[in-house]
Parts: sequence; C-alpha cells; structure tokens
Amino acid sequence: MSLGIMSDEHFMKIALQEAQLALEKDEVPVGAVIVYANQIIARAHNLTETLNDVTAHAEMQAFTSAADYIGGKYLRECTLYVTLEPCLMCAGASYWTQIGKIVYGAHDAKRGYSKMTDPVIHPETEIIGGVMEKECSELLSNFFSEKRKLKK
Repeated sequence: MSLGIMSDEHFMKIALQEAQLALEKDEVPVGAVIVYANQIIARAHNLTETLNDVTAHAEMQAFTSAADYIGGKYLRECTLYVTLEPCLMCAGASYWTQIGKIVYGAHDAKRGYSKMTDPVIHPETEIIGGVMEKECSELLSNFFSEKRKLKK
C-alpha cells in the first residue's frame, strides 16, 4: 500500500517538532528536515548554544546529516523544510549543496537571505515560503518574548 506523496505541511510539522526539541534545550527554536523520495533522511535543530558553535544552525546540521546519508555532497533531489527563512550563511550552504527545493515557515525580516540584493540560493532551487507561517512565527515570537522578560 502506497502512502502517496506527503504534503509540505506534513514535513513542516515534523520540522516544528525539531524546533520544539531546540526550545527544550533553550536554543532558538528552529527545526529542519531534509526529504528525499518522500522519506526524511535528516532531522536537525539549532545547536548553537549546546555546541558553542555559531554555525550549528538547524539547516547546517541537516545538510551534513543528509549528505552523510546519501553518500555525497549534492542534494539536488532533496527538499529542505525549515521553520525559519534561512540566514545568509545557511542560504550560501544550500547553494553549495545544490538542494532541489527549500520550503520555509516564518519569514525572517532581520536576517533572512531574501534581504540580500544579490541572489545567494542556487538558481535551480525552488523556494516556497510561508508554509505554516503562523505556527512557526509563534514559536519564535514566544521564545524571544520570554527571553526579554527574563532580562528585565
């Protein structure tokens, strides 16, 4: 019995579960999954605080895991689902992976790659933004709201 092709929302819900894991570790709650042939081959969330590594974004962790899984650095047939629009660093890394598609939830008005005037995503990468944007945005907004309350 075939389950058919899963929707972008289905995989974004799983990325949100990863973001929740980041939240539980007091990390910025961003989660990512990479899908190949309708199967998740990588799951990741932010680990910048845990690893004391500014490059340990969810996408970077997912790229490494997916490349290891498929045994190669190019992810042309894969889709990245991430709860927040990739930053410039992650967008640049996506370029080098030549990932086939990026689906993100919340837009990042301050640090998102789309704020750049020069394109940083591979020209053959399909981009879909705003999938489950409300849920993704709320998780991030609540996290930063709590952080601001603690500083007072």
